[in-house]
Amino acid sequence: MAADLDVVNLFIIAGGTLAIPILVFVASFLLWPSALIKVYYWYWRRTLGLQVRYADCGGYRFCYAYRGKAGMRPSILMLHGFSAHKDTWLSVVKYLPKHLHILCVDMPGHEGTTRTNTEDYSIQGQVKRIHQFVETVRLNRKPFHVVGTSMGGNVAGVYAACYPAEICSMTLICPDGIRHPCETKFDNHLQDLEHSNYTLNIPLIPTTPEEMEDMFRLCSHVRFKIPQQILQGLVDVRQPHNTFYEEVFMEIVGETSRYALQEHLHLITAPLQVIWGKKDQVVDVSGANVIAEVLPGCRVDLLENCGHSVVMERPCRTAKLILEFIILQQDARGGTKKSS
Repeated sequence: MAADLDVVNLFIIAGGTLAIPILVFVASFLLWPSALIKVYYWYWRRTLGLQVRYADCGGYRFCYAYRGKAGMRPSILMLHGFSAHKDTWLSVVKYLPKHLHILCVDMPGHEGTTRTNTEDYSIQGQVKRIHQFVETVRLNRKPFHVVGTSMGGNVAGVYAACYPAEICSMTLICPDGIRHPCETKFDNHLQDLEHSNYTLNIPLIPTTPEEMEDMFRLCSHVRFKIPQQILQGLVDVRQPHNTFYEEVFMEIVGETSRYALQEHLHLITAPLQVIWGKKDQVVDVSGANVIAEVLPGCRVDLLENCGHSVVMERPCRTAKLILEFIILQQDARGGTKKSS
């Protein structure tokens, strides 16, 4: 009988011990979903072996996550899109070899990187800041591979045009900054915004869970089932930064930035890979043909049943394509050196 009571007590203690973290999780999910999202990213970075660091230069601070050390393969710098952050790339990094040297930086003003003024938020302004980051962390000791998606693709392309000696190869994923001949759903939203003198809500800056869900539908062809609490948490995380996002948005759709990539395409000399979702409703896939006409040697990979959020919708495929391209270019350079 005493033994039975000990067993019962053991189960009670064990159940109580397990109940505490379960209750904390449930409470966080229901009451503080934004905190749960931050913990989720922290855990995922830790699992993938990424470390967060800061780089200071003249009073300006960059926040970035990195993994690995510079080696035989070129280092990879990853630039996220509008209103996103360095953790955008976690799903892709998961499928890249752990020995590769990877840096995912928060773009100017985003997440942990210093916020200053609108001069830094134009495409040219962001290019200058990213170059400052590259020099601060001494990434340009040898040419590196740059990857950019959406706004980050616009920045990456202009960066390669302005600093050609620093780039050995590059990947642009659904890049903004191109005059694509076919209109998208987002183009129609943008026209409505312009006609209203930007008094309407910007689709990429949601303020409610419903608007957040609409943004996911716009950016992703794959339909993700996201609980209402998580949608609310995502809104809560972004809400304090919406004024900043509006400033950035006005800069990147402005006259000097909207087609910056296209205006710099002829200056790009590094081998170029373009990855695009065929169902992109934000930046039309016809932009890939525009790039290929100016740079006929570029490699174009179009993904079926995929929208604008390629990194989220096809992370494994994206990682595989990037790695294949980097290896192909490095082997080609090796062959050129041997033949010479």
